[in-house]
Amino acid sequence: MSDSPAPSRLGLTCGIAAYSLWGVLPLYFPLMAPAGAVEIIAHRVVWSLVVCLLLLAVTRSWSGFAAAVRDRRTVLVLAAASTLLAVNWLVFVFGVLTDRVVDTALGYFVNPLVTVGLAVLVLRERLRPVQWVALGVAASAVVVISVGYGTVPWIALVLATSFGLYGLLKNRVGRTVGAVPGLAVETAVLAPVALGYLGWLAAAGTSSFGQHGAGHTAALVGSGVVTAVPLLLFNTAARHLPLSTLGLLQYIGPTLQFLIGVGVLHETMPPARWWGFALVWVALVLMTVDGLRSSRAARRIRRAAAERTAADVV
Repeated sequence: MSDSPAPSRLGLTCGIAAYSLWGVLPLYFPLMAPAGAVEIIAHRVVWSLVVCLLLLAVTRSWSGFAAAVRDRRTVLVLAAASTLLAVNWLVFVFGVLTDRVVDTALGYFVNPLVTVGLAVLVLRERLRPVQWVALGVAASAVVVISVGYGTVPWIALVLATSFGLYGLLKNRVGRTVGAVPGLAVETAVLAPVALGYLGWLAAAGTSSFGQHGAGHTAALVGSGVVTAVPLLLFNTAARHLPLSTLGLLQYIGPTLQFLIGVGVLHETMPPARWWGFALVWVALVLMTVDGLRSSRAARRIRRAAAERTAADVV
């Protein structure tokens, strides 16, 4: 990674743009009404695949896609990831269409904490004390919301868990498969099911595609663009920014979703919800501060080791 100012500015701009676009998605999906959540996701899969194939052609990066398809293990991992991605997309759109945008925001606020939990359960990583405290505070937040609000925030929990597991699987192939080839494989796996469902809707005469004006049709087709563009921006940011900076930027998305849910869509925020979100934010602050301190300590150790090596050489 270059330390020059220009790449850093590019990375920061792309990172902010990517997470901001993800954050305002709750304003986009209602444009597809009266299409239901499943129909919207089916279109998102199909048009995302089309966009990915076009990008592969324009960038002449078919080799990455072909290499992923030829590797049986990679295909199996990406197929499992695509299932989790479909679940995540479906629950997110369902939450948006049923006026529970705040719950979707909670899910993406909790996601980094779920990722840490999965690292312990699946990868057997050891947590620092502050990380354990953060996980405990986050668990308390779920209990507070569930008891005070009278229902388990299942949308938030499914979003956080599905995306955490998706990230875990992508991490297994992330070093060998690029963002666009990876998404192309994932959507290609889902495309037969999506096309079959859209064909069934058309045969039954219940498809909304092309039935509600050019704007509605454009919104459905555009779902592929709003899926691919933030991913490309994120991929650029990831190449030019430290992981710690990228980790801080990820809170832009759920923050915007929360502000849209409360300030634009006027979703109800009873005291239990406020207390629950407050606990989640406390957990994230603890996790972020601990992560930054750990990152600085690791850099100091690497710098000291490099200085000792240089001294030995001299």
